[in-house]
Amino acid sequence: MSALAPKILVYDVETTPIQAYVWGMYDTNVIEVIEPSHHLCFAYRWLNSGEPVKVVSQRQFGRGYKRNKRDDKQLMTALWKLHDEADIVIAHNGNSFDQKKANARFLVNGLPKPSPYLQIDTLKIARKEFKLESNKLDDLGKVLGLGRKIATGGFSTWTGCMAGDGDSWDLMEKYNIVDVELLEDVYIRLRDGGWITNHPNLALMAQDRHACPKCGSHDMMKRGPRYTATAVKQTYQCMSCNSYSSERTMKTGPRYA
Repeated sequence: MSALAPKILVYDVETTPIQAYVWGMYDTNVIEVIEPSHHLCFAYRWLNSGEPVKVVSQRQFGRGYKRNKRDDKQLMTALWKLHDEADIVIAHNGNSFDQKKANARFLVNGLPKPSPYLQIDTLKIARKEFKLESNKLDDLGKVLGLGRKIATGGFSTWTGCMAGDGDSWDLMEKYNIVDVELLEDVYIRLRDGGWITNHPNLALMAQDRHACPKCGSHDMMKRGPRYTATAVKQTYQCMSCNSYSSERTMKTGPRYA
């Protein structure tokens, strides 16, 4: 890839539950929210960076965290900077959960919308392409032989973090890191299997017409032509990720309008 290669953020967030008053335990309505959900931590890695997964948590912000354990502004500012820097973000169920939860806390904490980026949601891809027994990240890792999420220790880990318990924080941060490692492995398996048909065009973003649109490799093999109703396209296969791409070589069309 060229020096303009897009920055791809692989990440996962952990949040607190909503605390509220209710009249009953099942099929009930919330009477009043006592404390809305906020972020505890997030883990991330820049794809192809060769760096270990990093975790950023509330407890790392020292004085501010000790003063108010529900104040996630410093945490969200750190996450906002990553989103603002990224060209593409990858998350599991990111379109419905991670991105919207992050946006909500950006808004609450007075942060503007980050600069535009594209999204890859591995959950949406799995639901679109396969009929697996489960599309949860843990189950995808298991069925693909990529590994598993680690045990959370149950809800007490979340309440422990909310109370400032150090052991709970240690487990939560480790859990968050492993999630990102597994997420990246699942993404690469889907990408290299050619299953992400709507993958952002990395070659276009890098202004490198000789690169693979999905992984940026230059190890491309020429395949046969592909015909559409209006054009002839030359097909290429990437030898790094096995995906196919094409470029138009000739316009065609009906002889008579």
